[in-house]
Amino acid sequence: MPKLFDVNFPGECKTLPEGFWSAVDVWIKKPHVVNKRLCGTKETESKDVGDEALLFLLDDPELLREVLSFITNKVPPAQGHATESPWSSTVRTVIPKVNSYGTTLHKEVVLKDLGRQLVTFLPFEEDSEGRVSLKRGNIYQLQLLHRDCEGWALELHALAPDEWLSDGVVYPKLPWLAADLLPKLARWATECKTSEFKSTLSLLPVEKYSVVYQQLKEKYKALVKIWPEVTDPDKFVYEDVAIATYLLVLWAEERAEKGLSSRQSFVDLGCGNGLLVHILAGEGHPGRGIDVRKRKIWDMYGPQTLLEEKAITPSERFLFPGADWLIGNHSDELTPWIPVIAARSSYSCRYFVLPCCFFDFYAKYQRRQCKKSQYKEYINFIAEVSQVSGFNTEEDCLRIPSTKRVCLVGKSRNYEPSDDAEAERRRARYIQSRRAAAPVFPGGGCHGNKGADGDPVGSWGAGFRPRERVEAVRNCAALPRDFVDGVVLQVANVLLGMAEDGGAASTGWNQGAILEPICLHSAA
Repeated sequence: MPKLFDVNFPGECKTLPEGFWSAVDVWIKKPHVVNKRLCGTKETESKDVGDEALLFLLDDPELLREVLSFITNKVPPAQGHATESPWSSTVRTVIPKVNSYGTTLHKEVVLKDLGRQLVTFLPFEEDSEGRVSLKRGNIYQLQLLHRDCEGWALELHALAPDEWLSDGVVYPKLPWLAADLLPKLARWATECKTSEFKSTLSLLPVEKYSVVYQQLKEKYKALVKIWPEVTDPDKFVYEDVAIATYLLVLWAEERAEKGLSSRQSFVDLGCGNGLLVHILAGEGHPGRGIDVRKRKIWDMYGPQTLLEEKAITPSERFLFPGADWLIGNHSDELTPWIPVIAARSSYSCRYFVLPCCFFDFYAKYQRRQCKKSQYKEYINFIAEVSQVSGFNTEEDCLRIPSTKRVCLVGKSRNYEPSDDAEAERRRARYIQSRRAAAPVFPGGGCHGNKGADGDPVGSWGAGFRPRERVEAVRNCAALPRDFVDGVVLQVANVLLGMAEDGGAASTGWNQGAILEPICLHSAA
């Protein structure tokens, strides 16, 4: 079979052929890491099949012979394989980020020929009534070959390259497969890296997430233009849209699983700019957000978005028995407390937490293992807190513009309601053990023993101190913009003037001068 494109591997590559199949699995299960116009795939269970599994697509005998000849490299299956089921097969549904195809589903039969180091993709479309049509011109194949003199090579073949049709989304162009996909597959095959964390959106149906995300993105994109905070609107708006999408789909799946009719209520602890609260409330979920400091944007949301300016201290005063879910979105010093507060609020209370900064119960988190990244170690710590607090803990990875994307979800308990007293004793012992190991600062406890309002906190939160209500000013963040611009202009004029006095301007270009910062005050 003539090859279209190929990539050669380094001569001393020791990860093949196993690395080839690892790389292929990334392309099958997570094509969005290469094709940014895709959201992901939905895949059926793998099974061993023969050519009879293709009859639903290949009802024309001539087409069946042509495709089988392509798949088997013109070697009949009976000669190339000892079994009647020569291929490991799955069917994947390709999910675009933006659906412009209506109800038509884009699927592929993926056939792995493990003996020949060969994988074939047979794309087809399925309409709302279940009718299928094969995209013959877009059938392609990836094969790993060992050349005696040249070592390993990865080749791309196509059944009918002259008939290849591309829309740039679910059907990429052949040159893209050659220039982008093949080199990445080769790199993945040689690296064979295993991630510390799970794949993104492993707890959700990706197709539902994609639809909801596009709807919310369109609905709330106007906030980027009117964002009053100093933070980057593109990052924060779309990050909170993605987190809200995750929660909305997660909660919809929970309602379907448990047969619930009413939407889940929530409390967002350390809600920050309040946008997540605003979106969830706007989508019909009753809830509120609490943060130690009010933000400018709060006044823009309207009365339907409930936000409270209040310092949260872990104690009996901050339990939420009426809430279905507690949320901790980059909740900093509250992060390890959220599973505890959820567990003590009620047996039915669940939680979602997205850890960011590394905090223990009463101090900064102290790293203990050098063989793991600090981030992975901290995620494991919060998972341990969750398990000790009584939750069956699940881990997932969000699709957000942030390096801290791993979330933990506690949807159910690992003990019966009748064992709640023993579970509470276990929680208390664990928290006390962490407190004993935390550094002690002058004034009692780890950070003193009073809340931000000066009130003594409950016994199980004694020693915790929330962040200050007034944010400390750093650098020139609070100075008037016109004042900063004036100082910059004055300094620039001084440096340009010094260069002119030295005759530098005679060349036609004034590149300025050099002056020590300590001398700037007197010179300006």
